Amino acid sequence: MSNNRYAVVLAAGQGTRMKSKLYKVLHPVCGKPMVEHVVDQLQQIGLSEIVTVVGHGAEVVKAQLQGKSEFVLQNEQLGTAHAVMQASDLLKNESGTTLVVCGDTPLLTKETLQSLLDHHGKQEAKVTVLTASAFDPTGYGRVVRTTSGDLQKIVEHKDATEQEREICEINTGTYCFDNEALFQALEQVSNDNVQGEYYLPDVIEILQQAGEKVTAFMTQNFDETMGVNDRYALSQAEAIMRARIAKKHMLQGVTIVDPENTYIDSNVFIGQDTIIYPGTVLKGNVEIGEECTIGPNSEISNCKIGNHTDIRHSVATDSEIGSDVAIGPFAHIRPSSSISDDVKIGNFVEVKKASFGKGSKASHLSYIGDSSVGQSVNIGCGTITVNYDGKNKYKTVIEDNAFIGCNSNLIAPVTIGTGAYVAAGSTITDDVPADALSIGRARQVNKEEYAKKIKE
Repeated sequence: MSNNRYAVVLAAGQGTRMKSKLYKVLHPVCGKPMVEHVVDQLQQIGLSEIVTVVGHGAEVVKAQLQGKSEFVLQNEQLGTAHAVMQASDLLKNESGTTLVVCGDTPLLTKETLQSLLDHHGKQEAKVTVLTASAFDPTGYGRVVRTTSGDLQKIVEHKDATEQEREICEINTGTYCFDNEALFQALEQVSNDNVQGEYYLPDVIEILQQAGEKVTAFMTQNFDETMGVNDRYALSQAEAIMRARIAKKHMLQGVTIVDPENTYIDSNVFIGQDTIIYPGTVLKGNVEIGEECTIGPNSEISNCKIGNHTDIRHSVATDSEIGSDVAIGPFAHIRPSSSISDDVKIGNFVEVKKASFGKGSKASHLSYIGDSSVGQSVNIGCGTITVNYDGKNKYKTVIEDNAFIGCNSNLIAPVTIGTGAYVAAGSTITDDVPADALSIGRARQVNKEEYAKKIKE
């Protein structure tokens, strides 16, 4: 028998029960589309080729999996056997073993898939079915065994008798086939059933009648085999995956104070001795260093964060944040920002497309957008970089060691020179030279007794 291994991923269905414009297999679980979870696990078990069967939303699915899989198109969804047949041109002449996996089973792990392959090879079978014991098997195909425990047949729920529906061992929809036997048997599958579809499990009966060996391998973890067909099942898969991700991080030295109320996507990396407090959401490609404190109630998306940084009650997106940084509470780091080491971004400070040099501070109530802030700059409370004239955005440059007084408006484009001071309450429209003091406010006038006259 050839050692070549292949996989066919079934991802052509629209998923009408999801009641969504988004195609079923593209619904995310912990930040990654279901079908991508499946393909990523398959990639880790040494396959010669992965073929994904696409149909509804074909171009979107292909774009999501580009570089990870080959693709074939199922124009009409006429059943699982018909779907696998679409891979015939790519695989039918190959020798070896083929896994068939549904694209809506995001919880399957490489360990289970490898165990299925190992069992199949050891048994020298033509087909091995991955089964599980379900507390509520409604809707699943039932695994019917002989009195000696051998696999007799698989019957779909709609076609099962009342006695067969009482069986709790279910077909998970994942199979291992001898590749040549698979495609030969597929040509004999008929659609003589309640649904008028071509069922892949019928291949088992065809091979049995030909005297070939068929086996079943039961996984002990039913949750892993869960197929997601509606939003409720999606939420269950999300909860299981979230717990799995949290456990992985905790075993690697991360403290997650309340895992059930912490939301960490699958691509997140967290360094040792970092503490994640409840209500925290880590989305997309997030990398967090060691000994950080994140949360409570912080949302971080696609950010790289250094060591010893604290982010409390804040939002950060598509940005880089250095080490020994303090952010929050209630700060907003918007996309394309770069925060260097030892920076403080305090409460109610918004930063957008701006860089902060080492040791600079904007401690409270400021908007710093389209700006370059140097090292050891102090930005006073209420400072605004006025970057937008209603049509175009302009840049503000604040050089090293500058001091911006409270309630200052810096009208871009403008440069505040090295070591310069801007007096509190100033509106700055022209560049400020290095080491200068700039005052841009009206001179104070006191009108004696005037308030008294107004009151009278």
